Amino acid sequence: MELNGYRIMWLFVFFDLPTETKKDRKNASGFRNNLLKDGFSMMQYSVYVRHCASSESADVHEKRIHKLLPPLGKVSVLRITDKQFGNILNFWGKAAIPKEPQPTQLELF
Repeated sequence: MELNGYRIMWLFVFFDLPTETKKDRKNASGFRNNLLKDGFSMMQYSVYVRHCASSESADVHEKRIHKLLPPLGKVSVLRITDKQFGNILNFWGKAAIPKEPQPTQLELF
């Protein structure tokens, strides 16, 4: 089968899980860890992404996510093609870098 930018899929998992109680935090942490075990990578704190070679592979991972859902919170899954993924624009903020004091010129007498 030929690789095709419209056949290769990317899965995004977006979630907002409660963390008020110790049990909530454990459930949220367990969900994130299970995503990592299933080959997802953290893109942002509550956004994970995974490459899938085909739509059928994406189906398998979507079903797995469904089985891993914590009892509370919101989880959304978005499937896009590799072609669409290639159009993502990522921006990283430019943190102010503290200026180092300029060394004084060494004078020889």
